[in-house]
Amino acid sequence: MVKSLTSHRPLLAITLKVTAIGLFTIMSGLIKEITQTVPTGQAVFFRSFFVLPVILVWLALRGDLPSGLRTKSPMLHFWRGLVGTSAMGLNFAALAILPLPEVTALGYATPIFTLVLAALLLGERIRIIRISAVAIGLVGVVIMLSPRLGGSEAFQDTAFIGAMLVLTAAALRGFVQIHIRKMVQSEETAAIVFYFSVTASLLSLLTLPFGWIMPDTPLLLLLISTGFIGAIAQILITSSYRFAPASLLAPYDYVSMLFALVIGYIWFAEWPSAVMLAGAALVIVANGIVIWRESRLGLDRGKAKPLTDPKGG
Repeated sequence: MVKSLTSHRPLLAITLKVTAIGLFTIMSGLIKEITQTVPTGQAVFFRSFFVLPVILVWLALRGDLPSGLRTKSPMLHFWRGLVGTSAMGLNFAALAILPLPEVTALGYATPIFTLVLAALLLGERIRIIRISAVAIGLVGVVIMLSPRLGGSEAFQDTAFIGAMLVLTAAALRGFVQIHIRKMVQSEETAAIVFYFSVTASLLSLLTLPFGWIMPDTPLLLLLISTGFIGAIAQILITSSYRFAPASLLAPYDYVSMLFALVIGYIWFAEWPSAVMLAGAALVIVANGIVIWRESRLGLDRGKAKPLTDPKGG
């Protein structure tokens, strides 16, 4: 019998998730600074490549090298790497254009996309409550986009393009979230992070002919630090899903807005508009409805008479 790689320790899971979110937000601030002068593909490479030594040291300290890198499903890692790298590159490109709080707020569309993708890819049934949540979330996204939609040249505006990059990245991350939840049932945390970083490093090298620069020492240190910080955050956030269900951890995603507001204001002198905050609030409400409904469905399935939920959702 195969031993389960998951257990229920909610306090540990929440601590891991919040810490990871804080580190990811700091990393986003670094990326925003770096991509003012460094091409996106180069930033993706450093962010990905310098994850690898951290993972290897972590495994060696635990005595799990090379067993921690064994995989039962290489193709799961390939698809996670391909889609995840695309999402990372798009998000990095958007950070070079938009304020950090706006990128963070638009990224909250990810759970909405996750819900839609779960219906399309996994065949989950979606009824009135979750359809309403999707509708509310989309209204919130439109509100956040509304300042970018004015004028006849709006669709050529750099900020509008940046917003579209974030939303595309959010859709791709929705797929990744579904994918990782499946992967952690059989794959080690280290293997998930390691093989994603290998894939992302290799794919980002394809952008080398498009204008990489030779960084000076301070810039090089910033580039390397994104990898180290990202590695620790990836380990923490992937580990958190081993100790609690996604429905319990999902509300803590919104701590990132607090981090983004503080970092954006102190580091970049950015402050979100009332319109953007209003739209973000609607998206958060929509996600709250999804989280509540998923938790109710989980309770219903736990009582488990029929194999399918008779109430729908």
